[in-house]
Amino acid sequence: MSQPIRVLQVFAQMNRHGSESMIMSMYRNIDRSKVQFDFIVHTTDKCDYDEEIESLGGRIYSIPRYTGTNHFLYKKAWHNFLKQHSDYKIIHGHIRSTASIYLKIAKKYGLITIAHSHNTSSGAGFSAIVKNIYQYPIRYIVDYLFACSKSAGTWLFGERACRKDNFFILNNAIDTKKFIYNENKRIEKRKEFQIEDKFVIGHVGRFHTQKNHEFLIDIFKAVHDKNPNTVLLLIGDGECRTKIEQKVKLCQLTRSVLFAGVRTDVEELYQAMDIFVFTSFYEGLGIVVVEAQTAGLHCVVADTVPEEAFITGLIETVSLKESADVWATRILKYSEGYDRLNMQKQIQTARYDIKEMAMWMEQFYIEKG
Repeated sequence: MSQPIRVLQVFAQMNRHGSESMIMSMYRNIDRSKVQFDFIVHTTDKCDYDEEIESLGGRIYSIPRYTGTNHFLYKKAWHNFLKQHSDYKIIHGHIRSTASIYLKIAKKYGLITIAHSHNTSSGAGFSAIVKNIYQYPIRYIVDYLFACSKSAGTWLFGERACRKDNFFILNNAIDTKKFIYNENKRIEKRKEFQIEDKFVIGHVGRFHTQKNHEFLIDIFKAVHDKNPNTVLLLIGDGECRTKIEQKVKLCQLTRSVLFAGVRTDVEELYQAMDIFVFTSFYEGLGIVVVEAQTAGLHCVVADTVPEEAFITGLIETVSLKESADVWATRILKYSEGYDRLNMQKQIQTARYDIKEMAMWMEQFYIEKG
């Protein structure tokens, strides 16, 4: 093979979010002499992964964000792009709301089409209704259906489609060796945040309604009332951050809630935590829960997290219908400490190691391309 197969990956933007981070892990681990990724994003803003993509040999193209009122301009932009870039054989769509538009167009230009489900809900309100209407035809349009879990696949494509041989569950794999518990990193990071003697509750996720940060703050207030020697470490950013910062201030928790922002050392910050708490309203998988387990952390998570994320014995679920006080009691069970074990083999056995998944994806692209 003289030239690698170039695969178009379609996203809203390439920032440090779940599905974007997953595809970047794949990108780093595929044989790029055989398969190369290029990216179509729906923004002209500079994104977190832009420089790395270009350093790995990838190209980044921009398509206008779909607003509904620009329906025909959006279609025209895709037609123009695919006319000008006729060398692509495969398109892998991760943005689902307009997938029935751009993947249908891609098929007209002879591309192999893949739709990838990373979630189990479109949220709430009128926009969610519109998204669901647009998303429904995807199952009838594309060549292959991917999902990060069975529930994510069933939600987007329907049970019947997920029983067909063109449906695949692609685990949101991670580089397990990066997350193995490291006592030296724990000491280093706890010193960095000046939390050496604290019971540290951790959360990783963008500040979005889906992640349910408001309830997480309620839980932490209940924890802190019972045990003042506690801190909440929040990693991520997003449109709801200001609102959550205001709530923290209102609850008089400013000194005990740490907003770490977007980080490039997330795997090291897991080492600094004593427990991982996850309160999302819905998740396609919840890859951060897999990461936390790999770091040997006990996890108290919402019962909305798909069962595929339950890889070790380190997870317990609590209903979102339970009070913040009930959650606090479950969390504080671990405040006396516990042994952090190396969980790498269990994670690898469950096929969540990036090396195996990247090899599978690379071979898939080669066979189909």
